[in-house]
Amino acid sequence: MISLQNIGLTYNDKIIFAKISWLITERSRIGLVGDNGTGKTTLFRAIKGGTSLDDGMIEIAKNRRIGYLPQDLVELEPLPVMEYLKRKTGHELLEKNIRNYQDKIAGGDHREAGFAADLKKYDAAAEAFLIRDGYGFEARARRILKGLGFHSGDDEKNCRDFSGGWKMRIFLAVILLAEPDIILLDEPTNHLDTESMEWLENYLRNYGGTLMAISHDHMFLDKMVNQIAELDRGKITIYKGNYSHYLKEKEKRAIALQKRRELQKAEINRIQAYIDRFRAKASKASEVQSRIKQLEKFDLVPAGEKTRKVNFRFPEAKRSGKEVLSVRELIKNYGELTVFSNVNFTVSRGEKIALLGVNGAGKSTLARILAQKEKPSQGSVQWGFQVKPAFFSQESQQNVTYGRTVWQEVRDGESQASDLEMRNLLGAFLFSGDDIHKPVAVLSGGEKSRLALVKILLRDSNCLILDEPTNHLDVKTKDIFQNALLHYSGTIILVSHDRYFLDHLVRRVFEIRNGSLHEYIGNYSYFIEKRDAERAVAAQYELAETGSAEVAGSELGSSPPGSKKTDKSRELRRLEAEQRNQRGKIKKDIARKLHKLEAEIVELETIKTRNQEQLCDPELLRESARIKPLMQELNRAKHRLEELLPYWEELMRQLEKLEIKEQ
Repeated sequence: MISLQNIGLTYNDKIIFAKISWLITERSRIGLVGDNGTGKTTLFRAIKGGTSLDDGMIEIAKNRRIGYLPQDLVELEPLPVMEYLKRKTGHELLEKNIRNYQDKIAGGDHREAGFAADLKKYDAAAEAFLIRDGYGFEARARRILKGLGFHSGDDEKNCRDFSGGWKMRIFLAVILLAEPDIILLDEPTNHLDTESMEWLENYLRNYGGTLMAISHDHMFLDKMVNQIAELDRGKITIYKGNYSHYLKEKEKRAIALQKRRELQKAEINRIQAYIDRFRAKASKASEVQSRIKQLEKFDLVPAGEKTRKVNFRFPEAKRSGKEVLSVRELIKNYGELTVFSNVNFTVSRGEKIALLGVNGAGKSTLARILAQKEKPSQGSVQWGFQVKPAFFSQESQQNVTYGRTVWQEVRDGESQASDLEMRNLLGAFLFSGDDIHKPVAVLSGGEKSRLALVKILLRDSNCLILDEPTNHLDVKTKDIFQNALLHYSGTIILVSHDRYFLDHLVRRVFEIRNGSLHEYIGNYSYFIEKRDAERAVAAQYELAETGSAEVAGSELGSSPPGSKKTDKSRELRRLEAEQRNQRGKIKKDIARKLHKLEAEIVELETIKTRNQEQLCDPELLRESARIKPLMQELNRAKHRLEELLPYWEELMRQLEKLEIKEQ
């Protein structure tokens, strides 16, 4: 489906791609990984056609539509959300075509020239509309918007009224609704809360096209892909399996490569020792020359990636009282809006707790209240004996001094750590070498955020309240950070949408849902399992209640003739019957086309098999005059099959959709 043929790209003397050749087959599910700056996003743009290459080419099978979700924020047209979705998916054009032909037919005369042609065009437009599920578009759009975290009525709001993260969700909804043949997702989970991520993964499981994703989300890659492509120093290395399998396989390959390197080095040393020993002896001159040539021909095993392992450990936290934090009858209002109410819990020494909820539920608000950065409307927050809390949020980057360097900010902070420990921690958070002497003023937003986090982690504290601390960390840094938190002897309250990070760290979950706090004793996976079970029970209860109400309604008697309810039901039945008839006509037409198409394909396959068998016959080589016409006929058959098979696949896809709708 996608063929990369010796592609090369250099930017400012840095090699991005070095003669990469790679065939991506149909329905592949690939995770593209690599260190920051290796060119992953550039590769996606090149596949989409938005980046010019220095060498090579990228070929994509004909008529394949690509949906691309960029990592950077996108600007949307100032339209109501539903209108924007219709325009960007082509649904608006389908509706317009039907309306145009309806108007022509309604105002025309069947005796006039062109009326029959307009009628045929209307039938074609109506068929296209039905095949594209035009009647169910708005319902499907609202389901997708709901899954991505939007509320009822948001589809009527203007796109410009949403923040950057929500605009990215709208753009993602466009891609899902358009159902392209190839989906390229660049950090799709960056702007999603954990609940929306779970929904997206469930949705993409049923996607039948080719999926490629760049992601730092370990759990997303484990669930969604069965192949990892690692981009490193301009080369692509393919690993079968998900991300966890890739990590194990990469380690195995590194160990095997090291063994090969050691064996080769030993062999080189042995040959060199022989050369050095007998170089001066005339009787051994030919053997020495032979071994010198042998050394020159050695294909040296490449040196492994030089990585410096950083293991950061927090200084031993001062022991606090057993009860670290007590929260009683907490309420938070903003005007008439109640964020949460009746929040009660106690935190004990050494606990590691996740604070979860959909965007806007109040996680960060509660974290700020616990850290005494914001006051509650009612209730109390009581810290225990000798508790020293430290708080990190995305706004913490404002608490760095622009007139200093990175090293000055860290060294002059409130810490008992040694210079070596400080340098190790800075290195773990991507400040290495001369980076530590950079002025704070020139740092990016992400770098300032990482520096603020380093300062907080070095403080003399025994309770960390961390609000999205991993937002600007790569996979390696997250692993180092997670390992340090696992060994932290104090207490942790953590807001994060990194599910793998949470799963391996916390053992208690607080979820803010519908203004209330729900508690789960276990890690993130247990929380999801338990919450889903609760929802299933609630759904069954609601279904039972609805069923009882319907039975009660039927016992009271049906609606009187001529009532609005009866008229509405009759109209609905009429429309459903009309749609069934239309689907029947389309199915019959598709079946007719398939029958004709399959007969031609069988005939072409027969020609192809027959000619290939004849061309493999040694007797044919004696009759050269027969070879050329056989080859020409074989090539014609192959070419025609290449044209017909995609058409056959499309017809089968349309037929399957129609059959699903009838179930």
